[in-house]
Amino acid sequence: MEELSKHIQSYFDTRNDIAEVLANRFQVQNLSRNDFHTSLGSRHGDLSFVKSGYLRVYRSTEKKEVTQWISSPGEFTTDLGPLMFNQTARWNIQALTDCELYTLPFSEYRKVQQELPEWPQIEKLFLAKCFMTIEDRIFSFISMTAEERYHFLLEFKPDLFLQVPHQYLASMLGMTPETFSRVRKKIVS
Repeated sequence: MEELSKHIQSYFDTRNDIAEVLANRFQVQNLSRNDFHTSLGSRHGDLSFVKSGYLRVYRSTEKKEVTQWISSPGEFTTDLGPLMFNQTARWNIQALTDCELYTLPFSEYRKVQQELPEWPQIEKLFLAKCFMTIEDRIFSFISMTAEERYHFLLEFKPDLFLQVPHQYLASMLGMTPETFSRVRKKIVS
């Protein structure tokens, strides 16, 4: 849990003692490839830190599956609807590989809210970082070409290109698999 405590301390810019209190609330969770962390429509609202492995956040439409995000080692993952508002899950979160997670169950999340005076500031920072990530993704879709989005992801998360099926990366980048393949071929050659 020391690794998690250090990550919490840096991610949330908080004191070491507070990070340790939070880290001790998390439980080790192992998921096998294809296991679900969260299923669409469930009331599962856990917050997990990815120690190892990759999880795909996605939802299906009538025509296709849409990958919203790939959670990688060193990142938090959750569906904010059930976690924050006790709503049903809007996303499937599924292990693409075997994963080791540190998970803060919904019940513990609620206890932390009541017992840790610093929690409102920490939670505000967490939500702000989530919002900034969304803003950056929206901006990239509006302002970048498919090739620029590919380059950006390659620079930001190069490990995904070795660990994750390319059709999921294409979806996450807002491309068809064919466009992704053309861009990849152009960049590689």
